[in-house]
Amino acid sequence: MILQALKEYYDRKASDPDSQIAPEGFEKKEIPFIVTINSNGEFISLEDTREKLNNRLTGKTFILPRSSHRSGSRSFETAFLLWDHIGYLFGYPESDEKSPKQHKTWLDSLYSLPGVLKKDEGVAAIIKFYESDGVSAVKNDPNWQKCIKLRSCNMTFRLAGDKVPIPCRPIVQNYIKTAVASTDYSENKKSRIIGICLITGEIGEIARTHGRTPINKDTKSLVNFQKHSGYDSYGKEQGYNAPICKSSEFAYTTALNYLLRKDSPQKMLVGDAKTVFWAEKSTDLETAISDIFGEPPKDDPDRGVKAVKSLYKSIELGVLDRDESNNKFYVLGLAPNAARIAVRFWIVDTVTRMAQKIVQHFEDLRIAHRPKEMENLSLFRLLVSTAVRGESKNIPPNLAGETMRAILGGLPYPQTLLQAVIRRIRAEHEITYARASLIKACINRQTRFNNPNIQEELKVGLDTNNTNIGYCLGRLFATLEKIQSEANPGINATIRDRYYGAASGTPIAVFSNLMRLKNHHLAKLANPGRRVYFEKLVAEIMCDITDFPGHLSLSDQGRFAIGYYHQIQDFYTKKEKVAEETKTKIEGETGNE
Repeated sequence: MILQALKEYYDRKASDPDSQIAPEGFEKKEIPFIVTINSNGEFISLEDTREKLNNRLTGKTFILPRSSHRSGSRSFETAFLLWDHIGYLFGYPESDEKSPKQHKTWLDSLYSLPGVLKKDEGVAAIIKFYESDGVSAVKNDPNWQKCIKLRSCNMTFRLAGDKVPIPCRPIVQNYIKTAVASTDYSENKKSRIIGICLITGEIGEIARTHGRTPINKDTKSLVNFQKHSGYDSYGKEQGYNAPICKSSEFAYTTALNYLLRKDSPQKMLVGDAKTVFWAEKSTDLETAISDIFGEPPKDDPDRGVKAVKSLYKSIELGVLDRDESNNKFYVLGLAPNAARIAVRFWIVDTVTRMAQKIVQHFEDLRIAHRPKEMENLSLFRLLVSTAVRGESKNIPPNLAGETMRAILGGLPYPQTLLQAVIRRIRAEHEITYARASLIKACINRQTRFNNPNIQEELKVGLDTNNTNIGYCLGRLFATLEKIQSEANPGINATIRDRYYGAASGTPIAVFSNLMRLKNHHLAKLANPGRRVYFEKLVAEIMCDITDFPGHLSLSDQGRFAIGYYHQIQDFYTKKEKVAEETKTKIEGETGNE
């Protein structure tokens, strides 16, 4: 299903004249350095094609003849057509024993090119370049030192006066297209295996190995069988275990690499999984979803908020129901693995239902917060709030993928997410906006999953009708802390810093003592009105607390955190309201004067 969907996506993009996806037999490749030569093979310059993009130097991308799969101890025997990395073109680094072998393979491949290619002025110039010892001239160029700093720097040649490299010249491109059309580009005609393709059901030449997908520095294949490693069956080796014809293998690999390209708006990093999105037919959600879940750029911090608002509006106006109810939407999460790429999650739904699930996610997260805080938190901001020291490297590797699966699948969030949030709160004694949002969402989705009649157990703001013991104790704890703070202005550490872990886990151990301390703090309040207010508030909360329990479950510890957060936000909101009313009153009196 995954490969079929990718193949269909390639066919859609290939039929679009404005698409930049590579045709069969080619691939898009970044070439940081190009050697410019004249028709006599004389060296002119070593051009640095890199430009600064997102604070990183990125080389220019070209559509080049497709690279071949090479691995193992004899990988040096395979060279690409008219382009390759610095080891092949210039035998660098000299300290690597493979470099001379790679360079010899490269030279042999040039001399063994078919006559139709050797007749091209550019190809002939490359051969003359090596015959006239152009390698030494390149190594004396000032840009050579920049070039050798790049690991396995990809390079090629360009003829002076041309705008494109020699592999992109018409004769070379037509040669590849003709070879593809006649199926003559097989590595070894005698070793061809003909069979039925699992993707299309058509008869064709089966790919022995599949193209690489660069999801990290060590590129892997999505479909890969190690030779003679126990995976062979019925005498079939490597890719013949999963018979996919060469055209389909090229299509799905190219489509996946296209989705994962550097400037792709259809990918995002979710934990250690690179996630890509696409649809059966073109839709705005394909490119909007990375803005919806991703971290907004510094030059446009409101991009995510705008994307979410646009999605809300589309659903409210019924645009998606009308246009996208039958358009399939795909989400694929990939993670690096030792031998091949691991599929972390694969979700298929219609665009309409997918959009509704995304909106439900943001509805579940919605909670009272201060005006300056961001309205819709990115997935990264949510997950990093669960990590030690707030560092992304400390996010558990599977947590992000499981959370994304829950969001797009309309399922309860993983229990490990709630555990991670509560663990961070107990360790740091701080309930942030992001953590409160996650706890509310986790509890509400689990409640709704168990009982569809209850759509929202925890409200956006303070809920005085909520009688859950955890929620009430959280409210009480926030009130006791507020009393202490007002009775002791400028205090450095409150009861939250000393007692939060015990109060939320084993209430009976600390609340009796806290209630006695409360009387002492109330007596220190200079304002009698505030004393009466707090006494009434404590009495109101205690009406729903018959006894202090010995232990709170994990979900009730979450409710404790939300009760605390809601009550603190309510104190803040009232303070802001009083300040605003006072300001308005003073301005009015000044105006009358």
